Amino acid sequence: MFKVVLYQPEIPQNAGNIARTCAATGAELHLVRPLGFQWNSAKLRRAGLDYWPEVELVLHDSWQAFLESLPQDGRVWAFSSKVSQCYAEVRYQSGDYLLFGPESRGLPPEVLERFPGVTIPMPGRGGRSLNLAVAVGVGLYEALRQVGWGFQATAKGG
Repeated sequence: MFKVVLYQPEIPQNAGNIARTCAATGAELHLVRPLGFQWNSAKLRRAGLDYWPEVELVLHDSWQAFLESLPQDGRVWAFSSKVSQCYAEVRYQSGDYLLFGPESRGLPPEVLERFPGVTIPMPGRGGRSLNLAVAVGVGLYEALRQVGWGFQATAKGG
């Protein structure tokens, strides 16, 4: 339904947590190299737990390779703390790509110039940005809410 794109992610625990979120929601996870960690990292595997077989994973060798894989009508929303349009003000459509930058620097200007940028407001007193895994969860669940979820909500556990 949605595609989460991590542009050059740096922290394996974030990528693993995001993989779990993607598995739980049915979103594809796209990772754009270079990665800031080894693909066989124990931290990556541990954060993703046993969800990895359920993740629809697409690895791109470069940003150019990702761009070449986009369908002609592919819609990409670039999440960034450097823009002003609120993520909840746009209208998401099934199949949209939700693009997130690396933890230490965010998306570069040339990416923000190419795709519409959206931000998650932070009305508190501190912090430059949210944790990447949190930001993905906020953005993805808003997109899912807007399109009617697309899956049957279930209660698990006790």
